[in-house]
Amino acid sequence: MKYKLPFFIGLRYTRSKRRNQFISFVSGFSLLGMTLGTIALIVVMSVMNGFDREIKQRLLEVIPHIELISSEEGVEDWSALKDFTLQQQGVVAAAPYIHGDAMVSFERGMQGVQLRGLKPDDIRNLSSLADRMILGSVDDLREGEYNIIIGRLLARYLGVAPGDKVNITLPQLTVTPMGIYPRVKRFTVVGVFEIGAQVDQSLVVTHLTDAQKLLRLGDKVSGIELRTRDMYEADQVALNIRRALSEQSQEHQQEQEQLTVRSWSQTQGSLFAAVKMEKTVVSVLLMIIIAVAAFNIISSLVLMVADKRFDIAVLRTLGLTRKQVMGVFMVQGAAIGWFGVFLGGVLGALIASYVGTIVAFVESLLGIRIFDPSVYFISHMPSVLMWSDVLIVITVGLILSLLSTLYPAYRASQVEPAEALRYE
Repeated sequence: MKYKLPFFIGLRYTRSKRRNQFISFVSGFSLLGMTLGTIALIVVMSVMNGFDREIKQRLLEVIPHIELISSEEGVEDWSALKDFTLQQQGVVAAAPYIHGDAMVSFERGMQGVQLRGLKPDDIRNLSSLADRMILGSVDDLREGEYNIIIGRLLARYLGVAPGDKVNITLPQLTVTPMGIYPRVKRFTVVGVFEIGAQVDQSLVVTHLTDAQKLLRLGDKVSGIELRTRDMYEADQVALNIRRALSEQSQEHQQEQEQLTVRSWSQTQGSLFAAVKMEKTVVSVLLMIIIAVAAFNIISSLVLMVADKRFDIAVLRTLGLTRKQVMGVFMVQGAAIGWFGVFLGGVLGALIASYVGTIVAFVESLLGIRIFDPSVYFISHMPSVLMWSDVLIVITVGLILSLLSTLYPAYRASQVEPAEALRYE
């Protein structure tokens, strides 16, 4: 009874009519603020999760899940290393590759790119690049013909099409009797791919043998490129490969120490760290909405305490302690905030689950395109609802709602019965 009475009276106060209608307005506004703040936070976090997933999936369609690279001029015995990696659990494909920085130019256009050398069969096994070709085919990368395939954005920027010849300039110098010149080689564009990510502007692919000749590597390669069964297990697979390499026989130990094993989370770490930081900053900013609603709860409770001074005095004379009076108003304020948080959590989860459909409906209704495919990499609103995010938002909302009741409830507990009844 000691704890049930404040709970009962507090809930009763949430439903009772006020002498001052302004108090009811402020309480309703607090409830609405909590609901809208929770909805906004859950939906925005889900949308940012969707963008993060889209970026990862699209990038990992062309970039390796794991790379084994050498700190020297290249890997010479790459065939044995490839067979070794294919024996590791979680690895589904492996192939040698060439990697280097270059400058591609055509007429007056020039763009820095990453040059990658792979065999056409390995491209099909390691990535979905072959399925992303919008012009030409990866099979057109024939040995000795110095052909390349480029991304759609790069092709549009340079104004090239299949059949055009572009110059590839390497950050290396060639010494001739006429002087020192950068190394330049003419390549023929035989295909254009579209991933829908930044690699469409920064990646060019050629045949492995042609890349070896261009970079003067002989029979060496830059490293071994691996594809894992699950891209999110790449870190663990990379760790297992490092351990397996360190356990090799002593006669190979010196060579293995020169190998570096990197997963995609390391090679693309800065990009995904930036996306994670952006999500954190936006979430903190949107949390201000819930904080403002919590301040409204404080305002409404302070007004409620002033409105209920006579009731507080009567309750005190009937035997309620200061703690019980404090509990009455804590229950009342928390009930408003918690109901708004839970309502916002349910509505936010529903909206986040169908935000793509909702945006598509609005686009068709208004005849507009929010995500123009010619401008953005995506043409729809991505969303991934993570229940851990929902739990965090609801927990923070509940805590803020409870904390906002402490000061008004303390003020209510300090009301003296005799002082309050003197003017009634």
